[in-house]
Amino acid sequence: MEPLTVIIILVFVLIIPNVKIVPQAKAVVIERMGSYFTTWSNGLHFKLPFIDRIASSVILKEKVRDFAPQPVITKDNVTMQIDTVVYFQITDPKLFTYGVDDPIAAIESLTATTLRNIIGDLELDQTLTSRDIINTKMRAILDEASDPWGIKVNRVEVKNILPPREIQEAMEKQMRAERERRESILRAEGEKRSAILVAEGEKQSAILRAEAKKESQVREAEGEAEALVKVKQAEADGIRLIKEANPDQNVLTLKGLDTLAEMANGTATKIIVPSDLQNVATLSTTISEMFKEKN
Repeated sequence: MEPLTVIIILVFVLIIPNVKIVPQAKAVVIERMGSYFTTWSNGLHFKLPFIDRIASSVILKEKVRDFAPQPVITKDNVTMQIDTVVYFQITDPKLFTYGVDDPIAAIESLTATTLRNIIGDLELDQTLTSRDIINTKMRAILDEASDPWGIKVNRVEVKNILPPREIQEAMEKQMRAERERRESILRAEGEKRSAILVAEGEKQSAILRAEAKKESQVREAEGEAEALVKVKQAEADGIRLIKEANPDQNVLTLKGLDTLAEMANGTATKIIVPSDLQNVATLSTTISEMFKEKN
């Protein structure tokens, strides 16, 4: 066999299989002669043939595990099913490889045990309303317990809490009653508000009617007063014109007769007519004088 052929065979058998490229977010644990030797990070690496071997290849990215529902019992002896989601990340490939056999199964068992311990200290109502507290406690306990395994627990979420069917029916009835109560309160508040608005409207309407009536009466009184003033003004103007005209005895006599006629129209006026018609002129003169005195 030619030397070149031997070299090529050695390259393919000894060199190429022992050259490894580790990608990003991965780590490779190397053993030498059966013992831990080193951990390869991303990049190009070479291991000794027949001496070094790859013990494990670990993904360093964050992982998510949705564990099956676990039966738990509350402090008030209610059995329910709770499933959890755990977010974790491998921080030490060596501890992850040698710390515990099947780390994922170990985390699942630890999650179930921790969940039972926490729920056992809570009553049903507290369990349903304290998810944040449960998540925080579980994350702290799991993170501390998984440190020797090279695992960091970043987050724990309670996904579903499933109480027994009879408990669910009772809760649904309670929620339905609560909704009906709120609906009744809202309806009563709406009716109250509507009644208040109607009363306020009637009050404003009554006030406006009273103000309108008052204004009408004021305007009517002002109109009557203005009319009376104008009548008196007209009478005064008439008298002034008569005085300025300087009427003679005949005009005064006629004016006195007009006044006598007006007086005769009154219901409480009595006029004595003399039997001697010749005294009519004298009566007219007397009335005229009375008219002058009146003016």
